[in-house]
Amino acid sequence: MGPLSARLLMQRGRPKSDRLGKIRSLDLSGLKLLSEHLDPKLLSRLTQLQELDLSNNQLETLPANLGLSHLRILRCANNQLGDVTTLCQFPQLEELSLEGNPFLTVSDNLKVSFLLPKLRKVNGKDASSTSSQVESLNRELTSRVRMISEELVASSGIQVHEADSLERPSKATAAQEPRAKPGALKRPDDVPLNLSPNKRVCTAPVEGSPVGSDDSQPAPKLEPLHFLQCHSKNNSPRDLETQLWACAFEPAWEEGHVGATSQTVATCGGEAVCVIDCQTGIVLHKYKAPGEEFFSVAWTALMVVTQAGHKKRWSVLAAAGLRGLVRLLHVRAGFCCGVIRAHKKAIATLCFSPTHETHLFTASYDKRIILWDIGVPNHDYEFQASQLLTLDTTSIPLRLCPVASCPDAYLLAGCEGGCCCWDVRLDQPQKRRVCDVEFVFEGSEASRRRVDGLAFVNDDVVASKGNGLGTICLWSWSQTWLGRGSQSMVAVVVLARLQWSHTELAYFSLSACPDEGIVLCGDEEGNVWVYDIKHILTQQPLPLAAPQAPTQILKWPQPRALGQAVTKTMVNTVVANPTFTYLTALTDSNIVAIWRKH
Repeated sequence: MGPLSARLLMQRGRPKSDRLGKIRSLDLSGLKLLSEHLDPKLLSRLTQLQELDLSNNQLETLPANLGLSHLRILRCANNQLGDVTTLCQFPQLEELSLEGNPFLTVSDNLKVSFLLPKLRKVNGKDASSTSSQVESLNRELTSRVRMISEELVASSGIQVHEADSLERPSKATAAQEPRAKPGALKRPDDVPLNLSPNKRVCTAPVEGSPVGSDDSQPAPKLEPLHFLQCHSKNNSPRDLETQLWACAFEPAWEEGHVGATSQTVATCGGEAVCVIDCQTGIVLHKYKAPGEEFFSVAWTALMVVTQAGHKKRWSVLAAAGLRGLVRLLHVRAGFCCGVIRAHKKAIATLCFSPTHETHLFTASYDKRIILWDIGVPNHDYEFQASQLLTLDTTSIPLRLCPVASCPDAYLLAGCEGGCCCWDVRLDQPQKRRVCDVEFVFEGSEASRRRVDGLAFVNDDVVASKGNGLGTICLWSWSQTWLGRGSQSMVAVVVLARLQWSHTELAYFSLSACPDEGIVLCGDEEGNVWVYDIKHILTQQPLPLAAPQAPTQILKWPQPRALGQAVTKTMVNTVVANPTFTYLTALTDSNIVAIWRKH
């Protein structure tokens, strides 16, 4: 079904009329309508419409400006709606049907009762009981706000950021599940909060412990700038449950210029993606998707042509998670301009190709990795994505890493079952492929084959974690590939090992700054392990020695520095910008930590 036409509306409207302004009832059910087919300019001509049936279509959202101010009955059953906030444009609505929308939850019934004061029936049932629940909830919230305001007045200040908020369930620890499940209750309003200066914190300096050997590089001096709770549910400083999963720095597109760097980082966790200025600690933008739990984010930049014919570079942030959807976010404008229904199960991670700005890899719990071409948006900022390749895995893929020296040819993935490699050349005829090579680590036990950390430190050296307790492995891609022959399982050529925590917990992601020769990883104690390995990258291969100690370990601040009872936390993810000027760490207790190098 294409866009609606006036002729179709007159055919399906009642009473029959050759003027849209006289139609009072309209049946648009079962037409396979998409959200973009609902043209506000056309529908706003239905000035007397009181009953509208949009059931059994493929609507993900309703446009916010349909202009149907007299609408009293709306049927939207059996669609793909994920939010109900746009229903507030129908203040006269009395009956509403939302059954069969899998992405809506019970709490959405509370929300519609709050948004639509004249509502009498929801899904064929009396809405009065739901309205009573809303009134009760409103009284309770008012009481809580009054209590919190009294506490704030009595206190000397707040030392932890309380930026935008969202709801999510209790966390799942890394020892139990790699990902948690989405929350059922969602906050009625979706308005981000503006941070006031007294809600920013620069804690007392937290000393990093230089623990490297005498011949290692001097430890970079890092100072803590901010500790933020920009994903808190109900904007509560007591929220230590929301689990944060991934972060990525926005590329600085002028990086060829001396001193150019990026200080903007995107973080994800729960229903929200936040974009933060590391210098100021201000949350610049926030995007929420009710019912979602975001697990991964990735940046790209597209060259688009404006309606005036001007070329403009446009930053796009891809975010994905529990629902298997990839959302393409126009960060500066603050809205989602494209959704890819990528997988039927949750997406664990995603990454853009370093050479093709529109090529996106998504890795899912359905044991598939898919390469997409998201295309370039049109003048209306709309994407038309196409699927290029499907890569089958034998276990859940956790980390994706295009091979640095030949990113158009090979893709590495750290999986629950090990480290695998695929041929991703698009000039090959097969569009569905299995793993070409599995890389084996000496001494790996079957129960420890998981690779949950993977990054290229330069064009050849790979850092990986998960195959041995207490170490991070540095190995050579070129030497390993050279010895492959026709084998499907190849032992990696290890160059060095780095000391790390002896924890048996999993899913601590590592990262690297190739230009600086830095490897980073968090641990179960809230520490950030920093390794300067430039000497390993430049020296001739030597016989393997004892694992190298970290250059320094950034200790998590004491609870008094955070102003909360944060007695223990795990750093799931730690990432630095390319010049290693800013470092961002995410925890399982809803805290974003930002450090800056002197």
